[in-house]
Amino acid sequence: MPSRYGVGELYGYDFCELTPERIRALSRASNKEIACFFRPKAPGKSIPKCNKKGGVCSLRQLVLNENGIVEAVGQPVTTCPNRFLEDDVVVSWVGETLLGTSNPAVISELPFLMGDNDENQDPVGKIDKVLVNAEDKKLQWCALEMQAVYFSGMSMENDFKIMRDWNGPGIPFPEVHRRPDFRSSGPKRLMPQLQIKVPTISRWGKKMGVVIDKAFWESLSEMREVKDLSNSEVVWFVVSFSPGKDGRFALKRHEIHYTTLSYAIEGLTGGSPMSLDCFENELRDRLQHP
Repeated sequence: MPSRYGVGELYGYDFCELTPERIRALSRASNKEIACFFRPKAPGKSIPKCNKKGGVCSLRQLVLNENGIVEAVGQPVTTCPNRFLEDDVVVSWVGETLLGTSNPAVISELPFLMGDNDENQDPVGKIDKVLVNAEDKKLQWCALEMQAVYFSGMSMENDFKIMRDWNGPGIPFPEVHRRPDFRSSGPKRLMPQLQIKVPTISRWGKKMGVVIDKAFWESLSEMREVKDLSNSEVVWFVVSFSPGKDGRFALKRHEIHYTTLSYAIEGLTGGSPMSLDCFENELRDRLQHP
């Protein structure tokens, strides 16, 4: 049966549960007009709008069965980091584990890396989020990275063209091929962030929390772990999704892994190199068919 990755969640809704009418309406909408279910509402301010063009929160593998009906396979793969903010599930979990509080204060985009020549210049690096135990007189905090997954392949606009005029039945099968690009998301994006930040944060006696989803974790090479939080430098908080209500998934705690920075890098970059013969056969093929 044909299988392709398409929309998993659209503006927070399980795409498979949407009616053709809702698919048409949401695919034609501007993200600036639709509230985000996941971004926290600041006191005294209106509900924040979706800040991602197209409103795709996650991808999901879709299969076209023998009856021409599209079915979903497996869990969503998170493509928008705001998806991890649902109902403070992650914030409470990280706070309980690393700070001893389920209600930590959250500070975003805190300057971390400064230039060498001018102490007054703008920072050249920031920590995404810093969680603080505001209930303790002693300043207790941890750093937090939330890594969604990029995708490679054809643009989502190819699917949106079909969705804007979709009349059913069910949901449309993805028009083009694409896939979650775990390699770009891990070694190329997340690993440099850890290499830059963790050594200093660890010297300060603090922990780095990393939030990823189950699909991302399962894409990594086997990662060695340490047995106790006290011996860790990087703490992985892996989330998953369960059927929720009102046609939406619910974010839930899945599992925690304690690692050092070096073990984390092994897991992010792992893989077995192909043989020289296989590599050169591929090289010859590319030369003949550029």
